[in-house]
Amino acid sequence: MGTTGYELSASELYRAADLAAIGAESSAALPPLEGVIGQERAFGALDLGTSIQSEGFNIFVLGLPASGRTTLVTDYLRRKAKSEPAPNDLCYVNNFAEPQKPKALSLPPGKGAALRDSVNSLIERCRTELRSAFSTDTYRKERDNISSTLQKQREDALNRLQIKASKYGFTIIQTPFGLALAPAVNGKPIPPEELQKLDDEHKAKLEQVKRKLETEVEKTLSEIHEYEEQARKSLEDLNRRTIVFAVGHLVQNLKDQFPYPSVTEFLDAVQKDIVENPQPFLKDDDENSRAWQEWKRRYAVNVLVSHSEDEGAPVVVETHPSYYTLLGRIDHEVVMGASRTDHTLIRPGALHRANGGYLLLPVRELLLHPYAWEGLKRALSTNEIRIVELAVQMGWISTLTLEPEPVPLKTKVVLIGTPMLYYLLQSYDEDFKLLFKVRAEFAPDIPRTAESEQDLALFVRSVVEKENLPHFQSGAIARVIEESARWAGNKNKLSTRFGNLADLLRESAYWARRAGHEQVLAEDVERAVAERAHRANLLEERIREEIAKGVLLIDVTGKAVGRINALSVIMLGDYAFSHPTRVTATAYPGRGEVVDIESRAELGGPIHTKGVLILGGFLAWRYGRKRPLSLSARLTFEQSYDGVEGDSASAAELIALLSAIGEVPIRQDRAITGSINQHGQIQAIGGVNEKIEGFFAVCRDRGLTGEQGVIIPASNVEDLMLRADVRQAVEEGKFHIWAIKHVDEAIPLLTDMEAGKPDEDGNFPEGTFNHAVQKKLEEFAEALKREDGEEEDEAEEEDKKEA
Repeated sequence: MGTTGYELSASELYRAADLAAIGAESSAALPPLEGVIGQERAFGALDLGTSIQSEGFNIFVLGLPASGRTTLVTDYLRRKAKSEPAPNDLCYVNNFAEPQKPKALSLPPGKGAALRDSVNSLIERCRTELRSAFSTDTYRKERDNISSTLQKQREDALNRLQIKASKYGFTIIQTPFGLALAPAVNGKPIPPEELQKLDDEHKAKLEQVKRKLETEVEKTLSEIHEYEEQARKSLEDLNRRTIVFAVGHLVQNLKDQFPYPSVTEFLDAVQKDIVENPQPFLKDDDENSRAWQEWKRRYAVNVLVSHSEDEGAPVVVETHPSYYTLLGRIDHEVVMGASRTDHTLIRPGALHRANGGYLLLPVRELLLHPYAWEGLKRALSTNEIRIVELAVQMGWISTLTLEPEPVPLKTKVVLIGTPMLYYLLQSYDEDFKLLFKVRAEFAPDIPRTAESEQDLALFVRSVVEKENLPHFQSGAIARVIEESARWAGNKNKLSTRFGNLADLLRESAYWARRAGHEQVLAEDVERAVAERAHRANLLEERIREEIAKGVLLIDVTGKAVGRINALSVIMLGDYAFSHPTRVTATAYPGRGEVVDIESRAELGGPIHTKGVLILGGFLAWRYGRKRPLSLSARLTFEQSYDGVEGDSASAAELIALLSAIGEVPIRQDRAITGSINQHGQIQAIGGVNEKIEGFFAVCRDRGLTGEQGVIIPASNVEDLMLRADVRQAVEEGKFHIWAIKHVDEAIPLLTDMEAGKPDEDGNFPEGTFNHAVQKKLEEFAEALKREDGEEEDEAEEEDKKEA
């Protein structure tokens, strides 16, 4: 354990970029960027997930927003997909047997559109050929022959019936309702009035003969019907032979062009339907008439997805992953006030377009769209894409609709999201871990080496080329690299938030053009950084104004007991800043209770409360080994009206508490940040750059004295990437930064007293800070002991009086 912290030099506060590592005077002389900057772990996982074809090896890409994860993964997959075969085209055609269940056709790449066009031409040629075939003399002659044969057979049958009827004094009369029997004389029907004059016996005989002849009439009619049925079949056979003769060779040519079983089956069904329904082809409608165009849709090939043999496997990025955009939909159209649909109105989803390749989905948007996540899981679990109307599936409507044949699914789904969403799905969705077995995590930063600095310079060049920006001089590139290290929060790392870096390049180019520079200079990058901060630091300026006016009580000179300057960070979206906060403590004799006022007021978070409880552990470890602590204390952040969270002020709280106990004043021109453990060791904290710069700004506004500074944990030294004005003040001796490992190293810097080491009996040397604290605690114990003795004496007096 050292006695005091060590002061940092200006060179330790910043790590400048190595201009030699950039390798050129400007981005114009740099080669193109090839591959990916860092992220070997993530791309190793991507290679594994895309190479294993077993079920469930889909990928979840974890990374922070603006880290370039979507762009990098998309570029990687596109490079990989180029060497992979293109998947088959997907088409839907009419199922003539069950029109509500369209059939799916899978064809080699590029054949879907060719089949569609060929079928369209086939139907038009069939119309022409059929009209021509049914207009030939041969067809007409054979048709007329069938008709004349039927006519002769009909006449012969009626003549035979007439002769038989004449033998019995009857004749056959043809009426609109069929054949009728009437009594006749010499072949002429007897008038009804004459029949009425006949006697009953005559009438009965005529009725008896008529009934006998009616049987003959029925036989004759049955015979005629058989002749007509034979003629109809003959005509149908003639029509069928004519149609097959006219279109059969056309269909066969198409089968030869597309020698695939599914296409052959479809073309056979087309030919059969044309044979059974030739009338629309023979009508005199214009080829552009609505009726003909509607009938043509019956045979149309709906190409859902078409690929080219040369394009490789598809890579689809779906930024709006709703239920229908993922799984496809069935459109409807309104005709004469009625809704209808058919196979030509089936529309593809992202899974159809990515089938045989890769599908990238933003998981946040996927989870926000109702039923999309469940639909995706169902498709991945069953390995098929089934287009189902959501309203029908949910039972909201019962309207008859299409049920397209499911399509086999073979694609890699890549979800892109934040670590929080990954762990939530891992914890609460039992299907997730079965379907997404590969985790590809993008690190928020990469080690800062000469190679990674050069890679970042190449990234600058790639953005310049892509965005048509002015080239960056080496000094400007170096400034971008240094800002990346500052965003990473560590001088030895570089941020991988390439989206933000690209924005910085665009803004730097804007300021360079405003300044009339042909190339972007370091000062332009610095201007962009400063303007970014200015657009976001309104609240920061307001707080500093309140401190300068004395509304917020912060001292940067003098000394005070039980009062210290701590440093807190405020996050406003992507902008962070810090300002000093006064921590005060009071102490008096008590029962060993350290009260955190923030927690009592329900303003302190659990981590802050834990930090305060650690203070009690430190006090007991250092000062209460031989005797119990007779202490009560109060700690608070002055003028804090919002919640307080974190333990980065626990070191400041401890020193303020010890100062209040020992009545030793603390220097107000120095601030401290760091958390402690129960043995007084100082632990690293976040936002160290912002904290130092925040206190420096307040000191500069009040006037730098040359004694002001900030005490930080030694473990945070490698995180320092401070602004140029802070570094300059340190170099000129106007501001100081010390690094410590133990709370005792901060005591001399804040109190101008040695901390003091305990002897074997646990006593501290006189004149030291710890001795003052220990002595005061002993006084508290004596005072508490006297109070306890007086209470016992009073109790005895009361007992005597009662006796």
